[in-house]
Amino acid sequence: MKTYRKELVFEIPTRRAFVNITAEVVDCIEQSRINEGLLLCNAMHITSSVFINDHEAGLHQDFEEWLEGLAPHAPISRYRHNDTGEDNGDAHLKRTIMGREVVVAITDGRLDFGPWEQIFYGEFDGRRRKRVLVKIIGE
Repeated sequence: MKTYRKELVFEIPTRRAFVNITAEVVDCIEQSRINEGLLLCNAMHITSSVFINDHEAGLHQDFEEWLEGLAPHAPISRYRHNDTGEDNGDAHLKRTIMGREVVVAITDGRLDFGPWEQIFYGEFDGRRRKRVLVKIIGE
């Protein structure tokens, strides 16, 4: 069995964003030369996320509004986490809702996706360097 590991680095200039990272993940598969196996892609920070969904701007706006309704950023005094001097209590909750990672089968050297599926990086407390791990195992 072969393995491959790469870290993708993001520095999102805004507090929140959704970034389609499917092309970067596909590049990792090509670099790995693994034709059959599994791919793990996970956020390495507790205020960011990796998830699979449709690449559609209206849906991303829906995510933004839905998440802000569930865990609004302000007032920051609503979160006990922020008592430590932080202002990102909401970002931790948003990450929990959107998830930490995805696992995708690789078949014939390609992501074994259903229609419309894409991989996204979700940022909920940006403006600093963060990493996403891509780990591939297989033959």
